[in-house]
Amino acid sequence: MSGAEILVGYDGSPDSAVALQWALDEAAHSGRPVRLAYVFEWATMVGWLGPGVAPGVWPDDSARREVERLVHRAAGDTANAHPDLDITGEVIDGPPAFMLQERSAESALLVLGSRGHGGFVGLLVGSTTVTVTAHAHCPVVVVRAPAGNVPAGSADGPVVVGVDGSEQSLVALGFAVERAAQRRVPLRVIRAWSPQGAGDASGNIDERLADERTALAESLTPWQHTFPGLDATVEVAVGSPASMLVEASDGAQLVTVGTRGRGGLRGMLLGSVSQQLIQHARCPVAVVRER
Repeated sequence: MSGAEILVGYDGSPDSAVALQWALDEAAHSGRPVRLAYVFEWATMVGWLGPGVAPGVWPDDSARREVERLVHRAAGDTANAHPDLDITGEVIDGPPAFMLQERSAESALLVLGSRGHGGFVGLLVGSTTVTVTAHAHCPVVVVRAPAGNVPAGSADGPVVVGVDGSEQSLVALGFAVERAAQRRVPLRVIRAWSPQGAGDASGNIDERLADERTALAESLTPWQHTFPGLDATVEVAVGSPASMLVEASDGAQLVTVGTRGRGGLRGMLLGSVSQQLIQHARCPVAVVRER
C-alpha cells in the first residue's frame, strides 16, 4: 500500500455503499488504503431515529455502539472480500461537514455518496455538500447511483475533464490524466465558454476556437511524455460549460473539474456549473483543488 488513504463517507445507506465500491476500485488502481468513516452527531441521529427519541438524552452510548458495529462489520466484510486491499473503519464524533473537512487534510481523496441517512442526511442536496467540496483539503468525488447498487457511469468509459487554462483547471487535468492512464481508458479534455459580448459573437469565433484547441493540446504535452500511451482528445466549443460536461458524462466513468476557473468555468466549484454537474452528471464527479 502507498501514500495517504482514501476516505469514504459511510453510513450504511445504499448510496454510501456505492461510494465505497467506487473507492475500492480507485484503491485497486492506486494501491492506497481505504478508510470508512461514519460521522456521528447525536442531534442528527435524533432526527433519523424519529420524534419519539428524547433530544435531551445525550450522549446515547447504545446508539454509538450500534454505529460502531455497523462500520466495523462493513469494514471487516469488505476487507474479507478484498484481501489485497488495506481497509479500516472508524466512527468520528462531530458535525459531518466540519469533521469531513478536517479529516480530508490527512487524506488523498474523499468519496461521498449522493444521499445517506444518519450523519449524512442531505449531504448532496443541501449546504453540507457545498461546504465540504468548497473547503476540503483534498479532491472530493461524489458518486451517483441512479439505479442498482453500482456506481453510475461506464467502467470502460472515458475520463472527462473541464479545462479553461486556469491553475485550478490544470490541477484537475493532472488528476484526470492520472486516472485515465491508470485505467487505460481515453481522456476527453473539454473547453467550453458562453459568448460574453460582441467580440465573442463576431467572426473571430473560428480563430478563437483554433487558438483554444492549440493551447489545450500544448497543456497535454508534458502528460503525454509522462504517460506515452495516453489516448487523449481535445474538444473546444461555444456553449454552456455545464451542459457540455453533463452531456459528456453520459457513458463516461468520471467527470473532473477544478475548484475555480475563469471565463466559462468561473465559479466551477461554488457556482451553477458544479451544482449542475453534481446533480445531473450521469457518472461520478471529481472536484479537485490545489493542495
